[in-house]
Amino acid sequence: MPDALADAISSGRPFALIARGADSVELLTGDVVDVDLLADIPLTDATGTPREVLALVPYRQIVERGFVCHDDAVPLRCLVVSEHRALPRAAVIAELPTSPVPLRDAGFDISDDEYAEIVRTVIADEIGRGEGANFVIRRDYTASVDTDALTAGLTWFRALLEHERGAYWTFLVWTPGHLTVGASPEAHVSAQGGVVTMNPISGTFRHPAGGATAASLTEFLSSTKETEELFMVVDEELKMMSAVCSDGGRITGPHLKEMSRLTHTEYMLRGHSRMDPRDILRETMFAPTVTGSPMQNACTVIQRHEKTPRGYYSGVAALFTPSMSSGSGGESTHDLDAPILIRTAYLVDGRLRVPVGATLVRHSDPEGEVGETHGKAAGVLGAIGAIPRDEAAERAALDEDAPTVPRASLADDPEIARLLAARNERLAPFWVNPQHAPETAPTPDSASTASRGTAVVVDAEDRFTTMLAHQLRHLGFDTTIVPWSEASPAALDAADVVVAGPGPGDPRDGESPRIARMREVVSARREAARPLLAVCLSHQILADTLGVELVALDSPHQGLQKQVDVFGREASIGFYNTFTARVAPGTAVITDARDGAVTEVAADPASGDVYALRGPGFASIQGHLESILSRDGLETLDRLVTHALSPVGAAVTG
Repeated sequence: MPDALADAISSGRPFALIARGADSVELLTGDVVDVDLLADIPLTDATGTPREVLALVPYRQIVERGFVCHDDAVPLRCLVVSEHRALPRAAVIAELPTSPVPLRDAGFDISDDEYAEIVRTVIADEIGRGEGANFVIRRDYTASVDTDALTAGLTWFRALLEHERGAYWTFLVWTPGHLTVGASPEAHVSAQGGVVTMNPISGTFRHPAGGATAASLTEFLSSTKETEELFMVVDEELKMMSAVCSDGGRITGPHLKEMSRLTHTEYMLRGHSRMDPRDILRETMFAPTVTGSPMQNACTVIQRHEKTPRGYYSGVAALFTPSMSSGSGGESTHDLDAPILIRTAYLVDGRLRVPVGATLVRHSDPEGEVGETHGKAAGVLGAIGAIPRDEAAERAALDEDAPTVPRASLADDPEIARLLAARNERLAPFWVNPQHAPETAPTPDSASTASRGTAVVVDAEDRFTTMLAHQLRHLGFDTTIVPWSEASPAALDAADVVVAGPGPGDPRDGESPRIARMREVVSARREAARPLLAVCLSHQILADTLGVELVALDSPHQGLQKQVDVFGREASIGFYNTFTARVAPGTAVITDARDGAVTEVAADPASGDVYALRGPGFASIQGHLESILSRDGLETLDRLVTHALSPVGAAVTG
């Protein structure tokens, strides 16, 4: 065994092992410090000298964003690194223990039937009532372990190095009273040299016996449910990117993430930021792939339907490494590399816990989601050798002519590559193309680099507002975001245009302070004849003030792309709504009985579902123009804002 690793194991001191490349394993040793807040992560010593820190960030840290959770007091644990060495991967594998680690009393903490019923309840009572587009509800596979904890962990770590493929990090963290070992497929967020990267992964294909083939993967890639699931998490992470990156973030992909028992689809998002990496981490807590969207309400739904705290599951392991900035003065900064804590086993006081979750969307099949949790648990348990491995699949993953060489990726298959590339045909060019390249960026009718005034976006607890604000800035507006609870009349009165934003919930709910405040914002702006754009929830509220009926859809439109007529122009728009304003089919205008003002209506010709409204000094839209699903979003946003800013009473043109 390499001397440094042997010394770390025998010393009894905290250490971590991280495999991020094919040839080496990084060994980090140091002292543990538990802190309360992300801002307290000790990136410098008492003299101000930068130092490296590996932080285990628990799910409970979500309270820093003002969101709710079951609080289990799991610490924000920091390994302050005193030594960081790279060891040969082969040498580490050769010397780690191999004896099987028996499990006792193994099984899920809640039954399959109970989990399936939770899925049904979430679909009906949460997604079906407009509380969000998707939610991740977990269950835990647990077992008793009699083997010494560190020996068990090192055995599992070796097994992961040998048998798991496609992991972003394979890791072991040993600290007082706690062992963490896993193979996370997903980088949540990284920041290096001012470039921020996020890696949304969603859609889960469970490999059949003997491994995945191009034929078996084709059906998965053609699934509407799996495709929409990925698009929704990309939208959610773009909200985060728009909050931390000056250029909002650009999408590349999609790609396949192939692992031993599962294959996922993924995108990469990249943008530029000068924020402190701890602030970047705070603004991106936590990945929608393990929580849901919109994020704040997802946390509430998790608290409602998960009966126990999450611990570190869905948090991150965050490695902060000192690096010299290229900025003026050469000031010290830290790079950040933070995978999500999933596909991870935890061993505390002889009890193994492997938390796994399924993403629940409107198309979810309860039994299918039960199967997904089994597949994810098996992916971890099989990789660490706790359950039998699919040896046929492992053999299939190797090149027949060179048994030690992994076979070619399924993504190289022409049909698979075509199916992946076809997904981008549905997406908004604004988020796919470089936003600062005039020859490729979309050119809306009125876009201008000159200032077009000030815009205030009122956030109703859906951070789609960060994407809206980014697009408004792109259109030339000096834009700020204010939470609904802080949207003072003075701040709104000073804005050239107010954008009343989207949010979860029933727009008819008279008991919700948030919806009541959004109603006040919409009504006051309209009554004052001041420019207003209302989006999604606020569009529904505006319609209600005009006397238009609000109804629940028979099937929620969560992550649904539709081709609709918006005042004479066809537009491909993404929808995230459970409720809709509805008029009689064929209605083109409605007249306010109080003052005779005329409002134009863009609605579905068959159902009467209202897609957009515009009247004197205001406009509204049911869809999310900022979504990646809105191919014509930027142009439509520009048209509607331009109308709202037109002199009251001016003639309306397309």
